[in-house]
Amino acid sequence: MFYGLVISKRIKTIFLLIIFLLAVAGAYRFFGTDVSATAGGKRLVPIYYVDTPEKKIAISFDASWGAEHTPKILSILREHNIKTTFFLTGLWIDKYPDLVKKIADEGHELGNHTATHPHLNSLDKAAIKNELRQVHTILKELTGQEPKLFRPPFGEYSNKVIEAATELNYLTIQWSIDSLDWKDLTQEQIFTRVTSQLHPGAIVLFHNNGTHTAAALPDIIKYVHDAGYEIVKISDLIYQDNYYIDSSDGAQKQDPPN
Repeated sequence: MFYGLVISKRIKTIFLLIIFLLAVAGAYRFFGTDVSATAGGKRLVPIYYVDTPEKKIAISFDASWGAEHTPKILSILREHNIKTTFFLTGLWIDKYPDLVKKIADEGHELGNHTATHPHLNSLDKAAIKNELRQVHTILKELTGQEPKLFRPPFGEYSNKVIEAATELNYLTIQWSIDSLDWKDLTQEQIFTRVTSQLHPGAIVLFHNNGTHTAAALPDIIKYVHDAGYEIVKISDLIYQDNYYIDSSDGAQKQDPPN
């Protein structure tokens, strides 16, 4: 009876341990966080926004499906003399090479959004680098630009992902304002989401083929400008040297002078 109770407790302990390990693995896989790093070492984070007193923001567009609305977006940006950052996937580049050239020719910055838009946490470091190298090579061949900014698909990341990007001289970029335009929000909903969260140093996420993105853009641009903000490319917003990234919120901060 006693031995049976001991064995039962041991089985229960082992079972709970298995559940815990599965939960940890699940968090690592699906939520884009390097759980092992937070448990034992330094957790790496991307740049979510820039800690700056200047009233500047960057707006960005992820391109991984469709191009129906892209010419209209480019026309609006041209009309307002705004340069932005487009994060492109290899799948999209292969389908729309002429649009890629047009985006670059109009002075916009090109970023790397991987070749196939995979869940990067499920890949090893060599495969992650291969995803980035493919896009880097084709963008250089098509436009002459060598991208330096990388945005992970689905916003998923881990130490492994950021380390792979860093080893290829990429900065990993997230966002502090999500328009949620990919959810087919209305023009008014997109406008409200973006303008209600406006702050210095913000990085705004749009998609090049969001159904109502182009319709919402002029009013957003007017609101931002009326509030005294300048809209710039991400590379013109972030600090290029003497900075660190706050692991608590992903803010890129400038190191204080010595």
